Amino acid sequence: MTDASDIAPRLLAWFDRHGRHDLPWQHPRTPYRVWLSEIMLQQTQVSVVVGYFNRFIDVLPDLPALASAPQDQVLALWSGLGYYARARNLHAAAKLCVARHGGNLPRDLDALVALPGIGRSTAGAILSQAWNDRAPILDGNVKRVLCRVFGIDGWPGLPAVEKQLWSIAERLLPSARLADWTQAQMDFGATLCKRANPACAICPLQDVCVARREGRIAELPAAKPGKPLPQRETRMLLIEDSDGRVLLQRRPPTGVWAALWSLPQHDDLADAQAWFEQHLDGDFMDARPLPPLEHGFSHYRLRIHPRRIIVSGLRAAIGDNADLRWATRPDLDAIGLPAPVRKLLQERTT
Repeated sequence: MTDASDIAPRLLAWFDRHGRHDLPWQHPRTPYRVWLSEIMLQQTQVSVVVGYFNRFIDVLPDLPALASAPQDQVLALWSGLGYYARARNLHAAAKLCVARHGGNLPRDLDALVALPGIGRSTAGAILSQAWNDRAPILDGNVKRVLCRVFGIDGWPGLPAVEKQLWSIAERLLPSARLADWTQAQMDFGATLCKRANPACAICPLQDVCVARREGRIAELPAAKPGKPLPQRETRMLLIEDSDGRVLLQRRPPTGVWAALWSLPQHDDLADAQAWFEQHLDGDFMDARPLPPLEHGFSHYRLRIHPRRIIVSGLRAAIGDNADLRWATRPDLDAIGLPAPVRKLLQERTT
């Protein structure tokens, strides 16, 4: 069994020399900034998040500002990061903090986990980094490191395996420097003990790592039992008027891209034509097919078939339908759009 007693001192010493010390949420390190960074970093790399974080903080610098912001503004600031449920949960959690916790994040594990979008690991990261509290984390990087160092078999997402990993994470907690310890674990997994081609030759834990000793680095952690992602097809209408404005339609409040503005979308061409003829003045047969777009979700792949058409206008006034709006090209930068839709609009030709 790997001795856990000196792992934290080794990783903290490595962090002092090689860790990331100049991330924007570290200066200043407030509960709000830590929380925002942790939500943004879920399923997204640091290099991508930094720019989004700075832009978000410039507009919504604290929790009350986020709570009072319109959802469209929050989604627009998030646009491009993907996984938009994170942004909606962030917004909802901020409102709850204003209602229940005096406009602050609660310094309590159970109260944090009770907020939308905050799980046990994210709560631990907030507690340890914002207040230096003794709280473990168990994100994807930490799971990978623990599975390798301690030789833990089984997919880390299985409840029994995860329970074992939480127990180890608790045992590894140092008595001080909890904020640095949390960052050290995340940095170590992201930059050295990587999923592919880990830098074992310079690893400070190489002499105690079970995976290295047993030649199982490529096997651990065990992969999730998988199956091929299903392929889905959809049709989108890129509708412009004579002034070059594009018609946007708000997505439903639940489901994929919930509450974002998008292009009118339909399962098949017949439905698209029926919707078009109900709402717009023009000949649907003039619609010109554009090259398909591929977009991957965690549980399926989506192939988008866009059609572009210029129309004279809507059959009814735009004010009669709150889920439709015309947008100019400058407008698009301030509107929350799904990434493939933004790409399609940016690439469209006149």
